[in-house]
Amino acid sequence: MRYEGSIYRPPSEAYSYILQVAIGCSHNQCTFCSMYKDKKFRVRPMEEILEDIKLAKKQYRSITRVFLADGNALVLKTQDLKRILTEIKEAFPECERVGIYSAPKDILRKSAEELRELKELGLGIAYLGVESGSDEILGRIKKGVTAEEMIQAGQKLMVSGIRLSITLISGIGGKTLWKEHAIESAKVISAINPHYLGLLTLMVEHGTEMQQQIRKGELELLSPKEVMAETRLLVERLDVRDCVFRSNHASNYHPLAGTLPQDKKRLLAELDTMINHDFDFRDEYYRRL
Repeated sequence: MRYEGSIYRPPSEAYSYILQVAIGCSHNQCTFCSMYKDKKFRVRPMEEILEDIKLAKKQYRSITRVFLADGNALVLKTQDLKRILTEIKEAFPECERVGIYSAPKDILRKSAEELRELKELGLGIAYLGVESGSDEILGRIKKGVTAEEMIQAGQKLMVSGIRLSITLISGIGGKTLWKEHAIESAKVISAINPHYLGLLTLMVEHGTEMQQQIRKGELELLSPKEVMAETRLLVERLDVRDCVFRSNHASNYHPLAGTLPQDKKRLLAELDTMINHDFDFRDEYYRRL
């Protein structure tokens, strides 16, 4: 298959066929992010995309999942996404789901009817990086949207029937804003009530604006125990229904998993153990594997 630059996908798309429909990220300003810095954003020509689908058809006996890359492929015009989804359906009738990275502004630009049409053509799940529910933090990390816009985007996707997977970043507010990050993020997630909620833990990437802020003392990182205290406050404040909760990414200091609210009591007890006792957290080196 033909790819340009580094390719990223959610952990749950590990066995998906990656179809690169756009190059890079149209926003690409977040202070913590080092992804797509080697690319200038553009949408790939439709003929190249369709040719890649034909090549995949020849190379693979069966494809049950497809992921549309790069950073926010939902930025494509709806008519182009419909064409791509139709071609995927025709080439791979066995395909159970197509996934996509989505940015809040891209979601808000599409009508409810457009999103429903994409759902009917096979778009089964969208991944939305909320990062934080705090307007203060969102402004500092240059996310480009407010917490209210995050809520509107998330609710719009939920109504469409497309399954929604949201990520937050533990520790992204540093030592001064950890409580605000937990409390305000819980408000945003509760208002959206997504199907999936994943917690990553902040990793300082080389060459990012955030790395420079840390070096200047403008942001102080949380310790593993402080991350767990922040996570506990978040989980305690969440008011969601049948939300699959995961904090088991390579970046996390210790894996957590459950479904909320059913497993809230157990998760809080696990976090209390980590906060109040000596605990063997994942070493920093291994968080990068």
